Amino acid sequence: MKHKKLLSAYFLFIHALVVCGQESDADKSKKTEIWSPIPKIVTPSNRLGEPPSDAIILFDGKNLDQWLSKNDTTKSAQWIVEDGVLTVKKGTGNIRTRQNFLDYQLHVEWSVPKNITGSSQARGNSGVFLAAWGNGEHGYEVQVLDSYKNETYVNGQAGSIYKQSIPLSNPTLPPGEWNVYDIAWTAPRFNDDGSVKSPGMVTVFFNGILVQNHTVIKGETKWIGQPEYQKHGALPIMLQDHGDPSPAISFRNIWVRPL
Repeated sequence: MKHKKLLSAYFLFIHALVVCGQESDADKSKKTEIWSPIPKIVTPSNRLGEPPSDAIILFDGKNLDQWLSKNDTTKSAQWIVEDGVLTVKKGTGNIRTRQNFLDYQLHVEWSVPKNITGSSQARGNSGVFLAAWGNGEHGYEVQVLDSYKNETYVNGQAGSIYKQSIPLSNPTLPPGEWNVYDIAWTAPRFNDDGSVKSPGMVTVFFNGILVQNHTVIKGETKWIGQPEYQKHGALPIMLQDHGDPSPAISFRNIWVRPL
């Protein structure tokens, strides 16, 4: 009898150990919880498209303090600022940011005038260069163009990665209205020998429509020739004075968030 009682007690003890050793679902869940580092708090704007609290304001309608002339980087940009709008002053050349950037989120609004003339690439042509080097002669361009009922080669229309990637759709608004680019840019990385470690990648929302979806950049966006990479680090953002004969294009509300 005593032997049976001892055996029973032993089994109860083993059962208790097994029960105590079992993890609850809550305990299992905690093993995959990450509590740090805590993401910084960013206050969004009350209006969609306006800069959030951590943005660097590149153009707020007042001046060109954040921009330099590509033709002479010792001088401020020579484009026209009037009524809160930045307009290309033709013949003065491209303009570039004073600061260099690597990865970032960029917001740019642009408009071609109602009296726009010309056709194909000679109709409100400009560009947002995500990174520019060689005194602005080289870079990666998101095309700006009046693509509202304007036929051209599709890897050169608005929203394209110039001569590389056709936009997924064409949401261009009529001349005189404001178009919006929201761009996420991941700069390329290079090995010590100059070879590409990882290519540049870009996502573009055009008037709220996704037109480039994590698109891989093949190299410099050239007018003539095949794309290729040159080793670089952080570089300025550039806006283009294309020089076509149509009336000048305008920009407003430009801001960037380094990532």
